[in-house]
Amino acid sequence: MSKIVTLVFILFFSVQLKASSILIPMDADSQKNHLKAYGITYWVLSKQQKVQWLLNYRGGSFLLPDGESIRKECQIRGVSFEVLSDGQANSILDEISSPAKNQDAVILEKAPRIAVYSPKDNQPWDDAVTMALTYAEIPYTTIYDEEVLGDKLALYDWLHLHHEDFTGQYGKFYGAYRATPWYIEGKKNAEKLAKKLGFDKVSEEKRAVALKIRNYVIGGGFMFAMCSATDSFDIALAADGIDIVEPMFDGDASDPNYQASLDFGKTFAFTDFILERSPLKYEFSSIDMTTKRGNVPKESDYFSLMEFSAKWDPVPTMLCQNHTSLVKGFMGQTTAFTRSQIKPTVMVLGENKINEEARYIHGIKGKGFFTFYGGHDPEDYQHRVGDPKTELELHPTSPGYRLILNNVLFPAARKKKQKT
Repeated sequence: MSKIVTLVFILFFSVQLKASSILIPMDADSQKNHLKAYGITYWVLSKQQKVQWLLNYRGGSFLLPDGESIRKECQIRGVSFEVLSDGQANSILDEISSPAKNQDAVILEKAPRIAVYSPKDNQPWDDAVTMALTYAEIPYTTIYDEEVLGDKLALYDWLHLHHEDFTGQYGKFYGAYRATPWYIEGKKNAEKLAKKLGFDKVSEEKRAVALKIRNYVIGGGFMFAMCSATDSFDIALAADGIDIVEPMFDGDASDPNYQASLDFGKTFAFTDFILERSPLKYEFSSIDMTTKRGNVPKESDYFSLMEFSAKWDPVPTMLCQNHTSLVKGFMGQTTAFTRSQIKPTVMVLGENKINEEARYIHGIKGKGFFTFYGGHDPEDYQHRVGDPKTELELHPTSPGYRLILNNVLFPAARKKKQKT
């Protein structure tokens, strides 16, 4: 009997010695909490351990070093995982390396330092990125105009632009909400902050912030934006030195014929757009497709993710990792982007072909990268001001939220030269 016990112990111990890796599968069938899986990966990186991101392998799985603490953390957070022997892990890597497979293994080296650009006062809406980071248990720092203008962006590897208006028009909420307490208070706070920072007008202060963010990206930063932060950012850049703001926002008249003065050479993603002059319309420009979606009913509102070569184009491949290539659409102040007004140097990562709109785009600016994601909340089709926030406990496998977290891990990757 003692020999049997000893044999079982030896066999068990030998298996433990061979178990050198942990696979976090990211396919639809195997993973019960995709969003927290990103948090586990970030947590391992924060412990100064490297991770391999297996692009296009089982939904973009993660290969981690084995360790009892990592196993326990997966169990605590409810993340599905598989323990692999050294031979099994090498077999997977050999399979992925085959030229016949559109797969690749990208090394993630360091947990990126994350900043969320967001006002300090409470807003009557929620932000999908901060909810995703909180749910995935990924730490971040909230910064705003004082930190940006104080050159604090250099402290961070990745920056998210919260639901924001960089044109100084207070989100174009004037038509519907100008008499509400939150709008009045927000306008007052913005004007107070602008004066504190040495600007006569909020529009001038916001443009200065946009220019600082532009320089951050050009210098090698990673910037991610959703909803109105996408087009209003580019509009602010194009209107540098031009007053495009009407009197109810800044107290003086806009420049005559300001449309003709826009400089599209200064923008990141968009060109040849027409600004919306009316302060009563909840719209910034022709970039947005929200009012041009009459043929896209909610029940059939989906967008498809583009397929790229994992070995030759790892960057867009990383950003598109998912357990499905078809993602539910969702609305926002800026829902989607007009294809004809996207610069040819910008990659479309997700599109609705029926409506000829781009939902998810990515580009390079200087030494850095930017990603724009249309819509407000991937799991709330038409989130309105004052609506309760989405509870991600109810959506742990959300494909739309996965795209956000792909961007969070992107700066951790060891970069390869892109061919596209």
